[in-house]
Amino acid sequence: MESQLLLPAFYLPPISYFHAIKQQEGALVLERFEHYPKQSYRTRAKIATANGVLDLIVPIVHGRKERVAMKDIRINYEHDWQRLHWLSLQTAYRSSAYFEYYEDDFYQFYDRQHDFLFDFNVAQLELLLKCFKINRAITLSEGYESSIAPVDFRTDIHPKKGNFWAEQPNYYQVFEERHGFLSDLSAIDLLFNQGPQSKNFL
Repeated sequence: MESQLLLPAFYLPPISYFHAIKQQEGALVLERFEHYPKQSYRTRAKIATANGVLDLIVPIVHGRKERVAMKDIRINYEHDWQRLHWLSLQTAYRSSAYFEYYEDDFYQFYDRQHDFLFDFNVAQLELLLKCFKINRAITLSEGYESSIAPVDFRTDIHPKKGNFWAEQPNYYQVFEERHGFLSDLSAIDLLFNQGPQSKNFL
């Protein structure tokens, strides 16, 4: 049986997420039956701006039920967060070496609406894997199990747990002279700054 790596579906995942993928062999299994956890990378991405780290947060529709499966979480469009996120990305990265190269690929996520957060995140993951030239099959979990895969990173990569990848190599960042190197930002920070060489930093 082929080995599997079990991961959550994140919004513009951090660099450590792709480091985990690159270091582990086997199919990627995305967890869609977990109860949606608050304040995680499922709805939040960190980018580098002139003022330091900025959290981009995707608003969700909050229902009466406390425990909702990740696959059933809907994105909230009451406020125009897509325009704000895209403006933030443009402001942060328009002077980076490769933003214009990838701009059209990522604009699609801010130009049309996805009903479900999980589908939105999976579509971004597929694009990022392509940009990083990581050829890995993605499968979706068939149900929640406590030990569905030998390698389980469902809870390891979290904004409140510190860096999952402690020895991440530095690369050039647009605002590095102002803030120093900022580690484990969204993978788009690496991509927009390093382009085709990004895979070498994973």
